[in-house]
Amino acid sequence: MKEIRQKFLTGERALFQGKNLRIFDTTFGNGESPLKESQEIELYNSMFQWKYPLWYSKNITLKDCSLFDMARAGIWYTENISIEDSIIEAPKNFRRTKKIRLKNVSLPNASETLWNCEDIEMNQVMAKGDYFAMNSANMKIQDFHLVGNYSFDGVKNVEIYRAKLLTKDAFWNSENVTVYDSFISGEYLGWNSKNLTLVNCTIESLQGMCYIDNLIMKHCKLLNTTLAFEYSTVDVKIDGRIESVFNPSGGMICADEIGELIMEKDKIDVSKTRIICKGEEK
Repeated sequence: MKEIRQKFLTGERALFQGKNLRIFDTTFGNGESPLKESQEIELYNSMFQWKYPLWYSKNITLKDCSLFDMARAGIWYTENISIEDSIIEAPKNFRRTKKIRLKNVSLPNASETLWNCEDIEMNQVMAKGDYFAMNSANMKIQDFHLVGNYSFDGVKNVEIYRAKLLTKDAFWNSENVTVYDSFISGEYLGWNSKNLTLVNCTIESLQGMCYIDNLIMKHCKLLNTTLAFEYSTVDVKIDGRIESVFNPSGGMICADEIGELIMEKDKIDVSKTRIICKGEEK
């Protein structure tokens, strides 16, 4: 592979259609699309300072790299990209991209990031921004921190382990999502989703887990969570107290205590839901 070291490259399409390159300690300055349509590229300790750096690219590796704020909309329509030990400051990154691997990556301005992408692995990632991961599929996420509302809207086939999510309206319209050993805080969690499973999670949510087809919760805690489960079909086992439950469509809810149970016979068939508190069925 050809090596490029300590260059300062400017101008539009500086390395357009570059192939089989190892790039070290290089700055891509003012100039759009420096590596558009590139293939078999390795980048080390390099910087992108302008827009659209990696569009329509294949088989890309970045390590110890930085995408500055103006490198926005940086990685679109690309396939097979690995990024490690890097900072992506720019918003709107990763659009219609396949086979993404992120490890120890910070995304401090992750607004509208990871849209319509497929086959994603994330380890030790921190992101801040609204509308994260909309309409993406086949995701495996570990040790993830997110601050930003409307996350994971419309995602499919997602597994999340050991996450901290501060996010309102998370997992709306999603399908086949499982979250393990995580903390989630945000209003209206999971509305209009299908097959949402939460295992050993701590959740704080106003009107959380409503309008869900097949909600499963195993050994979860609900902190200050009110008006939960409206029009949801549920198989829920909660450790501790639920502040209030409102018109579930059917299934079972098991908890130590329920502060307020609202079951309106004119809205739902109350016989379809079993409520168990401290071993006693209501």
